[in-house]
This record gives sequence, structure tokens and C-alpha cells, in this order.
Amino acid sequence: MAILLARMKSELRMAALSRHSVREYPQTLSLRMRESPSLCCNRKNSSLMPSVLTTLRRRAKALHRNLRGANMAVRALASTDHPLLAHIIPMRRCNLACTYCNEFDDFSKPVPIDEMYRRIDKLGSLGTAVVTISGGEPLMHPELDDVIRRIRANGMIAGLITNGYLLVAERIQRLNRAGLEWLQISIDNVNPDEVSKKSLKVLDKKLQLLAEHADFHVNINSVVGGGIAHPQDALVIGKRAIELGFTSTIGIIHDGSGQLQPLGDEERRIYHEMQALEKSSFTRIHAFQDNIAKGLPNDWRCRAGGRYLYICEDGLVHYCSQQRGYPGVPLSTYTRDDLRREYLTEKSCAPHCTVSCVHQISIFDSWRAPQHPAPAVPAQAPPELVQIK
Repeated sequence: MAILLARMKSELRMAALSRHSVREYPQTLSLRMRESPSLCCNRKNSSLMPSVLTTLRRRAKALHRNLRGANMAVRALASTDHPLLAHIIPMRRCNLACTYCNEFDDFSKPVPIDEMYRRIDKLGSLGTAVVTISGGEPLMHPELDDVIRRIRANGMIAGLITNGYLLVAERIQRLNRAGLEWLQISIDNVNPDEVSKKSLKVLDKKLQLLAEHADFHVNINSVVGGGIAHPQDALVIGKRAIELGFTSTIGIIHDGSGQLQPLGDEERRIYHEMQALEKSSFTRIHAFQDNIAKGLPNDWRCRAGGRYLYICEDGLVHYCSQQRGYPGVPLSTYTRDDLRREYLTEKSCAPHCTVSCVHQISIFDSWRAPQHPAPAVPAQAPPELVQIK
């Protein structure tokens, strides 16, 4: 929800941002760009501007999104008994295998569409404001467009997190028709390496297609930490995103349990330089990431399980992608009593958490409803899911 409020300002400034030239890259970054001839060639074709009709249509849709977001923000402040954001997984399988990621496999089948409908309808009945479709790689689900339509039919805002590999012009237009409202791609480096294939060299043509065809908001997230070999690449990625008319953010990659790993000196420098590019982005809301970059804990009230829900492919509610197993209750039986209990439950993993979407949602309630420690539970055999540390 905080995302939506800040995006209102972002989208009003987007046209001005995209008309301004981007500063020249530092020499070291330019050298890395020259290692990617296809990317350099792509950049020559990026000056095509959308038609007047397309621009007007996009602005009308942005205004509609912003009005809905403002209404949901007012409702969020008025009542604490409904989720503000839910991540839902229609498919755990992914077409990539980034070494830092613990959220994919290479064999799972898509969740059947009727089951997806039941889960989305349940989120709607709980009063959920925003549903983000994630994975795995959600574009691999054969009925993704129907999932998006069902989210919109329930009155919820529909978002998508993808690696972008499967985007072509026709697919983007189908997402438009389905009613998608925002999309995020995380790009890890300029050139693919053994850690991640989500590179600007590979994805730049996809970004150009989005700039030409997408009626929904697009954010490009770059990263530091987590074994990324060239943190300077984040600057190249962020500037390219702004040049194409998108918003740009930077994230700090968590370790395998979603916990803080302090940044090195060069990573911190890049992180702070990227923050200057993020002044109009939709996640510059609080100082959580600043503390993470310094290796410092955060003192906050995590509302996961109440205001934020993570629904895995098995239909279970978890605190987040990095704490799968808690509370581990089927969404089909999740009630407002569950929401209220988790809203007031303190999470021991919170001080060193790097899951920014939970931070952003929890800020709505940072000033109210103190939390208490979770009740003790009987010892049991540890499941295969990630546990709270």
C-alpha cells in the first residue's frame, strides 16, 4: 500500500524523467557496457517515443490506479483487520536457477486454475487490497491471464514479479488486456554470470518492448550483495530503467534465510548512489534498507501473517518467502482471528530481516498496536521449509 501512495508521485514525474538525458556512466561501467555489443546496439533503438494516444491511455490508467491506491490507503489506516498485500505463487518452477534464490524448483506443475480461483476469492473475502503474483516464474503458468482477471474481478490491485525472459510484444499486450496494473523485473548484472542470468545484456530488448507496449507501471529493481560480482552494474541498470521511462529501485540480496548480510565499502557506495536515482521511486519510504546496508538491526513491528500474507503453491499462509512454515495454515481456513493474532505477534526474525515488501506494508501500523512474543509451541520434527532464526 505504501508502494501505491509513493507511486502516485512517481508516475506524475515519469514523463519528465524520461525526456531528460541520463548522465554519462563512469568509465569503468562504460567499459562493461562495451563488453555487450548487442546491448549497445539496442540502446540506439531506444529513442522511439510512444504515440500521443498511447501516452494518454497510460496516464488515464495511472490516474485510475492512483485513485484506487489512495482509497485503499485510507481504508488501511481506518482498519487493521484486513491484509494490505498478499504474494501468491501459482507455480514454483522457474526457467532460471540463480544461485542466491531459494524460491524455485525445476519440476513443479502449475497450480490448477480452479484452485487459484478459490485462493484469490478467499483473499478477496478477507479484504486484501493488493495481490502480487510471484514464483518461481509466474509467466510459465499457462492460465496466468485468467489469474490476473480473477484478482481484478475481486476488486484487488494486480501485480506481477517476473524475470522477464518470456516477455514478447504479444505477451505484454495480453497482460494489458488481462488488467495487470504493475510489473517488476529484478536485473542482477550487466552480463550474465554463474550467479545470475538475469542480466541487462539479455533483458534490454525485453525492456524496450515493455516501454513500447505496456500500459501498466514497470519498475526495474537492481541488487547488491548476495554474491553479485560487479555491484557497479546496479548503476547501469538503474539509469537504463529511468532512460526508458520506468522507475528504478535497488535491493540488498538476503542470505538463504532472508537475513541481513552487511555490504562492503564498494557495495555501500553504489547503494547510496542508487538512492539518488530513486528519489521518485515507489519504495523510498523509510530507512530500513539504510540500516541493512550498514549491517545494523531494525527496530520495527513486523505485521506478516496479518497485513502481509505469503501464499505458497500448496495454498498455505506463511509470514514471507524466507520464513515458510510459519504459521503454515491453509488459506482456505484462514480467518480474521488468524489475521488479528499474527498482527499482534512479535517475530524474532524481524531485526535482521531484508524482505522489503513486508517493511513497506508494516509502516502503516508502526505507530499503533504493540506486539507480544509468539506463544510457545510443542516440539516437532522440523519440516523442509525455511525456519525463523
